[in-house]
Amino acid sequence: MKKTIIVMPVANEGDTMASLLDRILALPCDNLLVYPVVDDYSTDNTADIIRSYESTGRVKCIYYKESRGVISCYLEGFRRAMADGAERIIEMDGGGSHKPEEIPQFIEKLDEGYDCVWGSRFTTGGGTDHQPMYRRFLSSGGTILSNAVLGTKLKDMTSGFEAFQVDVLKNMDLDAFLSTGHMYQTEMRYYCRNYTTVEVPIHYTGSTSSLKMKSVTEALKILFMLKENEKKVMG
Repeated sequence: MKKTIIVMPVANEGDTMASLLDRILALPCDNLLVYPVVDDYSTDNTADIIRSYESTGRVKCIYYKESRGVISCYLEGFRRAMADGAERIIEMDGGGSHKPEEIPQFIEKLDEGYDCVWGSRFTTGGGTDHQPMYRRFLSSGGTILSNAVLGTKLKDMTSGFEAFQVDVLKNMDLDAFLSTGHMYQTEMRYYCRNYTTVEVPIHYTGSTSSLKMKSVTEALKILFMLKENEKKVMG
């Protein structure tokens, strides 16, 4: 079984971190490791809990002091995973929005030869729970707009549950990404559009946290800059 590393940013997840790691480690997946990337913003015992699992040999705590937010943690996790010999990398949320039990379907599709596997809330079998209607509208509307502007044809352009063959990420300049926020997932999908990709259904558990209008306008700005930036990321 190829070495697969899960990268997930975490911050102040002390109440749920142990349960999440237990669920991942219980999966019937060989050679599956977990790299939680602890955001410097975290002030509770999240890092200590993760370190207590390092004795399993399957968990590595990455405390990212230079963090500039969740996207920088994703990208740093990718770098560390590649440096440690990952052959496939899975990106998922560490705050409980993504279900560990859905990880095997990502690995199955990678085993079938797909370069990228995208988790989709809007494909058959997918869905969302505990998410305000306006956030569902932004996610689905953002997908429609992104497909129209970028020429992509995915059912979900904004989900953060995804998986890659490692060469996909090695061929990217991770420092050249434009987005530091919500647009990152769309940016990644756009750059990967020429790889062999597939969407799999996921069940997303949302939150009631507010979304600032500044984030929306920033996402729209980046959307129309992606084509120009592609050459920088893909070399």
